[in-house]
Amino acid sequence: MRTISEIRAELEQAVERRSELWHELADGHDPAKSAEAARLSSKIEDLWAEARNVQARNRSGAPELIIARARAEERLERESRRKAA
Repeated sequence: MRTISEIRAELEQAVERRSELWHELADGHDPAKSAEAARLSSKIEDLWAEARNVQARNRSGAPELIIARARAEERLERESRRKAA
């Protein structure tokens, strides 16, 4: 898994390149540049999603561990209700 710094660096480069393309496209239509800008927009969305996932994992831990803790808590809660009844 990549670090948030690596993702942000790639995101910054993609945003900068897309901005350059937009400025170039303002001068006139170019199908190749338009396609590259669209591809970069998609890549930027993917990078933001990846960054959010890494931040969530850093904050809360691996999803597998979170699920395991939740299941353990559910078992303990069921057991305590069973004993109280």
